[in-house]
Amino acid sequence: MAGGIRETQGDDLAENHEINVTPFIDVMLVLLIIFMVAAPLATVDVNVDLPASSAQPAQRPDEPLYLTVKEDLGLNLGNDPVQREQLAATLDRVTESDKETRIFLRADKAIEYGQFMEVMNLLRDAGYLKIALVGLETLPGAAPSASAEQGATAAAPASGESQ
Repeated sequence: MAGGIRETQGDDLAENHEINVTPFIDVMLVLLIIFMVAAPLATVDVNVDLPASSAQPAQRPDEPLYLTVKEDLGLNLGNDPVQREQLAATLDRVTESDKETRIFLRADKAIEYGQFMEVMNLLRDAGYLKIALVGLETLPGAAPSASAEQGATAAAPASGESQ
């Protein structure tokens, strides 16, 4: 017959062998809503356009050249004090005018950012673009100690240069 007459005998219903996906879809929609709400909360709110870097970590030279900015804004090249006006000439003498020499820049944490940038600009004006910022290695939540000074490390080049 073309009409499909259902013939049932009694109150028994025929078994349905199909999977009911409605509860599965309901659970997935609830999870989707939870993740849509939670995902923006897990991100940082500060919008920064970060540069990409594929540079390998730089090998530390045998004798690194440290430029230190002290709390009183005095400069030391290695262990020797140097005047700001003579920084370029002193760097040229020490590096034998090799502008590719990496300068490891250290500064007291009491130095203001603007004063630190003035020193960075002095280095840039002198032609030294490979600058590494030096900080202390500390465990998260631990205060830096005097013994941590031995574990000073250099960050990536601050000028965007890559090796």
